[in-house]
Amino acid sequence: MVKSFVEPATTVDASRPMPLGVSVPRTGSPVTDDPRGGFANVAVYAPGVATLEIVYQVPRGNWQVSTLPNVTDGVHHGIVEGLPVGSRYGLRASPADEAFPLPVPTMDFDADGVQPLLLDPYGRGVDERDNFITSVRMSSDFDWGVDQGPRTPWRNTIIYEAHVRGQTMLHPDIPEHLQGTYAGMAHPAMVEHLVSLGVTAVQLLPVHFHIDELHLQNLGLTNYWGYNTAAFFAPHPGYATQAARESGPQAVQDEFKGMVKLLHAAGLEVILDVVYNHTAEGGTDGPTLSFRGLGELQYYRHDGHGKYVDTTGCGNTLNFGEPRVVQLVLDSLRYWVNEFHVDGFRFDLAVTLCRNAANEFDPRHPFLVAVAADPVLSEAKLIAEPWDIGYGGWQTGRFPVGWVDWNDHFRDAVRTFWLADRAAIDAGGQGGSVARLADALSGSAELFAPSGRGRLASVNFITAHDGFTLADMVAFDRKHNEANGEQNRDGHGDNRSYNHGFEGRTEDEAVLKRRAQSSRNLMASLMISLGVPMITAGDELGRSQQGNNNAYCQDNPITWIDWTSTPESHSMLRSTKRVIRLRKEFLAGQPHDYPSREQQSYFHWFDAHGEQMSAERWQDPSHRVVQLLLGSDVGRVDGLVVVNGGAEDVKVTLPAVPNDDGSGPRLYELRLTTSDLHDQRQGTRISSGERDVVQANSINIYRV
Repeated sequence: MVKSFVEPATTVDASRPMPLGVSVPRTGSPVTDDPRGGFANVAVYAPGVATLEIVYQVPRGNWQVSTLPNVTDGVHHGIVEGLPVGSRYGLRASPADEAFPLPVPTMDFDADGVQPLLLDPYGRGVDERDNFITSVRMSSDFDWGVDQGPRTPWRNTIIYEAHVRGQTMLHPDIPEHLQGTYAGMAHPAMVEHLVSLGVTAVQLLPVHFHIDELHLQNLGLTNYWGYNTAAFFAPHPGYATQAARESGPQAVQDEFKGMVKLLHAAGLEVILDVVYNHTAEGGTDGPTLSFRGLGELQYYRHDGHGKYVDTTGCGNTLNFGEPRVVQLVLDSLRYWVNEFHVDGFRFDLAVTLCRNAANEFDPRHPFLVAVAADPVLSEAKLIAEPWDIGYGGWQTGRFPVGWVDWNDHFRDAVRTFWLADRAAIDAGGQGGSVARLADALSGSAELFAPSGRGRLASVNFITAHDGFTLADMVAFDRKHNEANGEQNRDGHGDNRSYNHGFEGRTEDEAVLKRRAQSSRNLMASLMISLGVPMITAGDELGRSQQGNNNAYCQDNPITWIDWTSTPESHSMLRSTKRVIRLRKEFLAGQPHDYPSREQQSYFHWFDAHGEQMSAERWQDPSHRVVQLLLGSDVGRVDGLVVVNGGAEDVKVTLPAVPNDDGSGPRLYELRLTTSDLHDQRQGTRISSGERDVVQANSINIYRV
């Protein structure tokens, strides 16, 4: 039986084209103070349609239809009666150009109750019910109390990249009804772990409302990572508690805000991974959810033949040459800062957001200029994933002042030195020199200098959600993505990993010992480097994905953090906490502008003999020992890092540096070694100019 809507409701023509979305009518409107309430100004940018209707249902009421009678510069708008907070609604369009037919939803519910209404691009909430998705009119009311973000300076920031669901699904101290939820993310047990670990910011994988691609649904899988956004203003309800989901979108929104409030109270910033480069509508054969039905030519980038330009690998690319698209993204970002108190954003495939009319990356793109000039967004943390899959897509180091970039050069250099090179050496070959590693540890200064930025523009990372975990980096030579249903064709093949002699899980103690030391080397390299370090959730515990390096569709124990305490996980956690503590201790003693004063030299480089590195030594692959003397000002010495990337123990002459008063040699105190001798050797003191043994494939860190 086909159900139909009631007769269209009366639309009062006192509307305005701004702000977009559903809002309270402007002051002075004849309906603003109407005692019946429920009036709303509805404005939707839909340049591709002739007429636009809003189909809506008040809580526990009947469905109604109103035509938006006014059109101003492509924005359809009108005053709608009887649309209070909590109302579900969607949009229904008729095409403006019959020669270019748009994929328009059907005009009635079908026999199964399915009505593919278009989502409001500015919809603040999403409701999934009765087999179809609608937008929801929301209230912004929430008791924030005295909440204020920590505003941690970049130089003190340590990012922890996490998935809301996977972070807490298996945590034994979090009640079952909170596991895998926003509330679980802010549970005292999780907060205690994050604070004791020493991180300062939680970077959450996408929390905007997203849907699963059809091919994943057919495989019985889901888009676990969430990089398939369908609504840029609405939190994903699937990460809320069951109680919140049953109560509705307002409760989901409040649970998210409560999470932010509690994390802030613990001194932790909240950064969102956001996907503005494409939408869940995919290619031309994808679903029509919102943008395609409202103005396909304006919302998406097309070539000269009217075909989609795809620089994302997801079927479509949002058109940042269209001012309304730029406005949509800016409004969304401000909304999450103002209404949800988030502290920053990591932009997925950020190069796509900055491509000009010629489809080339432009560091002066209007979007970047607008963000820099915005009084709200310019104060937020802005992190670029500085690549996409289009021509000229790799742009690390080229984003403007105010942004920091994921530094893939750091990732590759550190992985190569400690893993790929070691694999070559163990096989009887030769590794590379220390030059690339030294550049990475010192903040990749030359990479970022042309953009006018310094070392703090580099987000340093060894792993991320996309790729092997740290534990898998040292346990697998090859990816093992069979569970993804693509015959292991997906995922990166160039991982620069090393299994240390056995592929995958093993009980061989010698192999496990080598893997553990390599893991400590990688984590220590991350924490002693200049820049902003990022840890992938679970790496501090030795989390494995069983060799899957593209686990985007695995919402199961493959991706969930296993909190079971083992000797191996306990050891890795202790080591990670230790090196984070050393990093913070060092930074606490530096001037507030360290290390941004480029005229100062903070790293002084020495070879194994305590002599300054020569050009020949830098490039000689047979010399894989280097010493980094750290200081915060001319003549001041704060610490020493000694790297031995060779296969043999080395007696290293520590740099001969006198005390500040010239009264004799300094004493270096060994604070950490990544070798298995840490517990025995910690606290050992060696005079400058004397020799100390640095074990093979290890790092020693001394304080003065």
